[in-house]
Amino acid sequence: MTIYGGIEAGGTKFVCALGDEGGKINQITKFPTTRPEETIERAVAFFQQQPAPVTALGIGCFGPVDPDPTSVTFGHITNTPKPGWQNVNIVGQIRSALEVPIGFDTDVNAAALGEYRWGAAQGLRTFIYLTIGTGIGGGAMVEGNLLHGIMHPEMGHVQLPRLKEDHFDGTCPFHRNCLEGFAAGPAIEERWGTRGENLPPDHPAWEMEAAYIAQALVNYILILMPQRIILGGGVMHQTHLFPAIRTNVQSLLNDYVQVPQILEDIDAYIVPPGLGDQAGIKGAIALAILAGGVGKWE
Repeated sequence: MTIYGGIEAGGTKFVCALGDEGGKINQITKFPTTRPEETIERAVAFFQQQPAPVTALGIGCFGPVDPDPTSVTFGHITNTPKPGWQNVNIVGQIRSALEVPIGFDTDVNAAALGEYRWGAAQGLRTFIYLTIGTGIGGGAMVEGNLLHGIMHPEMGHVQLPRLKEDHFDGTCPFHRNCLEGFAAGPAIEERWGTRGENLPPDHPAWEMEAAYIAQALVNYILILMPQRIILGGGVMHQTHLFPAIRTNVQSLLNDYVQVPQILEDIDAYIVPPGLGDQAGIKGAIALAILAGGVGKWE
């Protein structure tokens, strides 16, 4: 059986795994994201210590990154706020060590690809995957292709109007009043003085969180008209957020988008990942499968 490698390169931790064509994870390891040299060396060592080399490797990486294969900085992490990781050529370093084909994209585009192949987006052509955790990022597939333009999507930084009852400045050092600045995990902690998992379901934090997320989703809906929106990440482990987000989306759209998915079946329209917390690493395996020459799935 052909074995593929995957790396979910997160700003907090790296996840490295071996998987097969069906998306089954056969071996996995996790370790903290420290200095680039140390972290990349640990990732390379994981694959070098295996009995047989992988056929290809996929990397879903925190960003911003350069995912354009024609660019001179392809495979680089670019102007990330994570100290020490600016302009790191993660693909180049790993390719030099392992000498295998490498598929590369953002961590959220990779997760979207994983959901498309094996999760909640199977059979769809246009959808969005959003992760809400330490940061907020979005990946999208449009007509069967992962979305890229002059760069990759930065859905976490859409600008949002501040709620009247919210006097918090926002945590994003670039924009303040963007989705990430208002609704990522660090924003919850700074606004309320404790981590989100310590707040009860009836705390006012969650009503505010649902309102901000819904504002962003309405913008995505009106621009892309996705067939489904998948919400992952640590904050969305608070599953009581889903009904509140759905209700807010319907209210904000105000019956303007006359489709049954939103008007009648929104519980199946805004959903958690079918792959759970493995969406990212399975998406990296999916990138590896494509890099290994399988091509697009239909």
